[in-house]
Amino acid sequence: MNIGILSRGANLYSTRRLVEAAEARSHEVRVVDYIRCYMNITTRSPKIMIAGEPLKFDAIIPRISPRRTFYGTAIVRQFEMMGVYSPNDSQAITRSRDKLRSLQILTQTDVGMPITGFADSTDDADGLIESVGGAPLIIKLLEGTQGVGVVLAESKSAARSVIAAFRQQNSNILVQEFIKESKGADVRCLVIGNRVVAAMERRGLEGEFRSNLHQGGNAVPIKLTPTERKMARTAARALGLNVAGVDLIRSNRGPLVMEVNSSPGIEGIETATGIDVADLIIKFIEKNIPSKPVKRRLRA
Repeated sequence: MNIGILSRGANLYSTRRLVEAAEARSHEVRVVDYIRCYMNITTRSPKIMIAGEPLKFDAIIPRISPRRTFYGTAIVRQFEMMGVYSPNDSQAITRSRDKLRSLQILTQTDVGMPITGFADSTDDADGLIESVGGAPLIIKLLEGTQGVGVVLAESKSAARSVIAAFRQQNSNILVQEFIKESKGADVRCLVIGNRVVAAMERRGLEGEFRSNLHQGGNAVPIKLTPTERKMARTAARALGLNVAGVDLIRSNRGPLVMEVNSSPGIEGIETATGIDVADLIIKFIEKNIPSKPVKRRLRA
């Protein structure tokens, strides 16, 4: 099988491990910087090229940067039109990258979520704050990733100031209840297909409410409850993702889904658990790729 990995960097841990896993299973694999690709949008003959060379793959693995979602998903969509298999399709990636949309979709399932508020105007900031239970509360940029653009407002006046500052910059934000009992920890579940294949607990530095490893947190393997496993699978399936990182937080009222990531990093979870996640992704593609290319028809 000829596999293309859409990634900005061949030396990134996740990309490198996927290459190693694919080659270990005797596949041809190539890392392609999707930003350098360009599309030939022609009736019944879509093409993707890089430096004048048409790209032809049996399957692709999208590793799309959040900052490049628009163009990255356009490339994935073009590959879909060419009949190239992708474990995560363009629509699913787009859903997961829109925090508001993904939460709205998850409300149609039985997964637990933190109480969340969203508004365009700051005219009734107090009402927005109270809608999630008041301070302390979390304020998140819709476009933020890896803990960047996430603020803990410990008082109502601080929350008003942060909301006003973000909206003055025309930034879209969510306000969310603060789960104090989590003590700066969350759980990352790695879902492939309909299985949770690995899980770790991420804990922030002392005094830090964010647990992201990019913010200096640490990770240890963890055993999930049956409810947590079911919730992670349900969240990934609701967004249409076959490969997903589902972030849960443990609260007094049970596990809550915080976020679903369509391009989860695998360094932290492989290191913490010792599970070969990259190999499991390649095996999933082998098992699920259609015997004949299926060109997707896009809806208007």
